[in-house]
Amino acid sequence: MGASTTRRTAILTALAAAPLAAPALAQPTWPERPLRFVVPFGAGGQTDIVSRVAAESISARLGQQVIVDNRPGGNGNLAADAVVRAPADGYTVLIAGLGTNSGLNALLYRSVPFDWQRDFAHVGLFCTTANMLIVHNSIPGANFAEVVAWIRANPGRFTYASASTGAITHLVMEDLGALLNLDMLHVAYRQTTQAMTDLLAGRVHARAMGVPEAEVVRGQPTIRPVAVSTRARRPEWPDVPTMAETLPGYEASAYFGLSLPRATPPEIVARLNVALNETLADERVRAAYVRAGADPSPPNTPEQFASHAMREHERWGGLIRRLGLQAQ
Repeated sequence: MGASTTRRTAILTALAAAPLAAPALAQPTWPERPLRFVVPFGAGGQTDIVSRVAAESISARLGQQVIVDNRPGGNGNLAADAVVRAPADGYTVLIAGLGTNSGLNALLYRSVPFDWQRDFAHVGLFCTTANMLIVHNSIPGANFAEVVAWIRANPGRFTYASASTGAITHLVMEDLGALLNLDMLHVAYRQTTQAMTDLLAGRVHARAMGVPEAEVVRGQPTIRPVAVSTRARRPEWPDVPTMAETLPGYEASAYFGLSLPRATPPEIVARLNVALNETLADERVRAAYVRAGADPSPPNTPEQFASHAMREHERWGGLIRRLGLQAQ
């Protein structure tokens, strides 16, 4: 029995470690019908934008429609729960990120309806996105350093929006606040579109948002970008300084990948990984991500995706614990 278990483990490990070859055990009948990509945030936000690029390309490679199903709420808890409860047949896929697959929601909420380490089968990472700080013009300052100086001179007056407590757009601001000793007021929104509406109207002073979202509002007259969370300036935003120019070495990004219910047959996990890696090797898809302001991942294995998720847990989980952050 022990030898059998060892042999089975070796076979599954080999399957996951060879994502660029067609899996020998792939079920020939899968997929027979459309897949559903469950997106943890609403339409129009960065998660939705980057997910639709992946969905379109994977659909073409699998020969089946991929339906994007937006399930906002609880920083991904509602979406993750829907996937965990779905049949483990490969047709319901989670767009995975920090809250769900790096276990941040388990730290932020008193209870979550899934176990981030037990309930998911990792498929692969498809992109990362840097964050950009956008400020309403009612706040003075020609650059990030000057905005920081104004916040310090006006403790408790600066408000910033986020998609929800624990979202990367919230954590980046909490991180900056802790590192730069800033007193700021967080305003959490359920819908990113409402957060943007209030920022444009000046009802909140700022938002850290993914670069794909910033592309959508480029040139709006009431707001301006003041910093991006990469170590080097982005070529599509050459005049926007980096946060690292004020805070040396600083870098922060969101990540996006695919996960399935844990009991999904490993041959289906492997087949979806193949389709994902074919997508990531397609220069047209990579160019589409760059145009959207995202950074496409290289082709990767489920194990590499799992390692990435754990590294992000260690970074942001440490911040959550230090600051005692909690979500309602």
